[in-house]
Amino acid sequence: MNMPFDQNSLVKDIVNIFPQSSDLFKKNRLDFCCGGNRPLSEAAGEQNLDVPAIMAELEELYKKHNGTAENMEVWTETGSEELIEHIKNKYHRELEEELTMLSPYVTKVAKVHGDRHEELLKVYELFYELKKELLEHTAKEEATVFPLLLELDSASEGKRSEILAEIAELEKEHDHAGSILKELREITADFNPPLDACGTYRLVYKRLEALESHTFMHVHLENNILFPRYIA
Repeated sequence: MNMPFDQNSLVKDIVNIFPQSSDLFKKNRLDFCCGGNRPLSEAAGEQNLDVPAIMAELEELYKKHNGTAENMEVWTETGSEELIEHIKNKYHRELEEELTMLSPYVTKVAKVHGDRHEELLKVYELFYELKKELLEHTAKEEATVFPLLLELDSASEGKRSEILAEIAELEKEHDHAGSILKELREITADFNPPLDACGTYRLVYKRLEALESHTFMHVHLENNILFPRYIA
């Protein structure tokens, strides 16, 4: 997969195109905020970093987070066990990683800029509410609900009622997560940062928008493809 940037691209431009690159830059002490207006090769050289190695790590990250858009139709014909494994590996694991990596950025911009941009304090509050909700939700799915779904074919009527109740509860939790994301979009003016926003501020908005897209696809797979098989 060809990346839309190279070692001669400005560090800030790479982060704008591919927000997850900020995690790699942070790990390697590459300033993508105030010092981001210079080529990656120059910034990496100043830190005595191996530029080809940095590019290789970037390519690996890019393949992981920016592959071709997922073909949802294929999952309508896939067995439930395979679909559940896909949800866990593609959506749960990536969600856990992104929530962990994004947390310090959300905290930082709220602390540094919250006095002048009060909406950031609400972004902070909503993000951590969403993080708690989603992590608890995915853990429950994996520990309890997904195994129950796979038992449904041989389940008694009593067990079937329990499973349907669990699905209804999960759908309510999906709705709640959706309402938090809707509120985040509203208070950030569709994730458009103000003109005076620094690089990290802009990064948070980009990654929140990407998190929204990721969550919507995750919920779509469950609400519209997986769960209807059992409700029917």
